[in-house]
Amino acid sequence: MKIDWKSKLSSRKFWALVAGFVGSLLVAFNVSKGSISQVTAIITAFGSVAVYILAESSVDKANKGEDDSSNEKNK
Repeated sequence: MKIDWKSKLSSRKFWALVAGFVGSLLVAFNVSKGSISQVTAIITAFGSVAVYILAESSVDKANKGEDDSSNEKNK
C-alpha cells in the first residue's frame, strides 16, 4: 500500500492528530506544561506552513495548466 504523503502533509486533520498525539505523550511523560505548549505550537506552525506551501503549489500547477492549454488553443 502506497501512502500519498503530499495529501497527508496538506491535511489539517493530520497536523491536529500529530499535535494531539505528541502533546498527549508529553503529558504522559510528565513534561512541564510550558514545554508541552511550545512543542505543540511548533508542530502547529510547521503544519500550517506545510499546508500553505502544498496548497499554493497546487494552485500554481493548476494555473500553469490553464496557461498551457490556452496557449495551445491560440496557435
